Amino acid sequence: MQVTSKGPQTIRKAEGESVTLGCSYKPSPRDTGELDIEWSVISPDTTQKDQMLVSYTGGTKYFYGNHAFERELSFAAGDPSMGDASLSIALLSPAHTATYQCKVKKAPGVDMHKMSLVVMEKPSVPKCWVEGGELIGNPVSLHCESAKGSTPLKYTWRRERAGSIPDGAAQNSVTGELKISNHSESFAGIYLCEANNAVGVESCMLNLKANKPPNRAAVIVGTIVGSLLLIFIFLVFVALLYWKLSSRHRYEKELSNDIREDAPPPDSRPVSRHTSQSASQLPQVTYCQVDGTEVMNEGLSHTPSSTSHGHRPVKHTPAEYNSKYGYAV
Repeated sequence: MQVTSKGPQTIRKAEGESVTLGCSYKPSPRDTGELDIEWSVISPDTTQKDQMLVSYTGGTKYFYGNHAFERELSFAAGDPSMGDASLSIALLSPAHTATYQCKVKKAPGVDMHKMSLVVMEKPSVPKCWVEGGELIGNPVSLHCESAKGSTPLKYTWRRERAGSIPDGAAQNSVTGELKISNHSESFAGIYLCEANNAVGVESCMLNLKANKPPNRAAVIVGTIVGSLLLIFIFLVFVALLYWKLSSRHRYEKELSNDIREDAPPPDSRPVSRHTSQSASQLPQVTYCQVDGTEVMNEGLSHTPSSTSHGHRPVKHTPAEYNSKYGYAV
């Protein structure tokens, strides 16, 4: 028995694609036993058992292990007993990355073949941009980067329809940068960047311009004019604000004066009815001296008669005391 497949020991495929792992064989005339074909995944740990995937024995196909693989695995030939035991895998994913072994046995002969499958992700469409302002005489950098893709990724810059990139530019295939130390019109043109790995390639384009530096005198004049204009606008704003505040203050002052002129005089305080009534009800009481005794007369004053006229002294009844008005005569 001899496995005659010839091919690379390592196969690289992109995610989502399909692959056929070749395993052609040729039995010897002495191999008269029953045909037995086995496909398995070799464990990277030598202490662990290999994982059986599919087998063909006595005209029957058997699948083992992961049932998800069963829908993706199949023999490439309809009848593996005709000398082709190749295995097909559809819809590759990173989980399919492994070392596979094909073993063909027909007693007394036996032979096997190993190969490695690496499933990679294609690079995504890269993004291209320029840093440096594209001014003549200044350094300029062109950048290219893919957000996705299995490593290693390689970036390559080239110029479209204008010949090769002039001397004085250096590109880094790992970072995707094309650096121009002294930009000039000779570097202007359309550039294309390609991002590639073992399973795919994508590209992006940009138009590099060569802009002349601005006139310094014009820049200075423009700066001065702009500054003066800003100062003028600020002064106008301050003047308007001052005028508005002055008008408001003058208006408030006139309004306060108008309020004071129009205010009516305060009302006179009315005399208490109780007070006037009490005063009118109080009798007029006068006091006079009678024989050295002070007595009170109500309503009129009384002048005692002089003893020189021969009249007898008038005898008065002692006045009664009133708690409200005092002694009354």
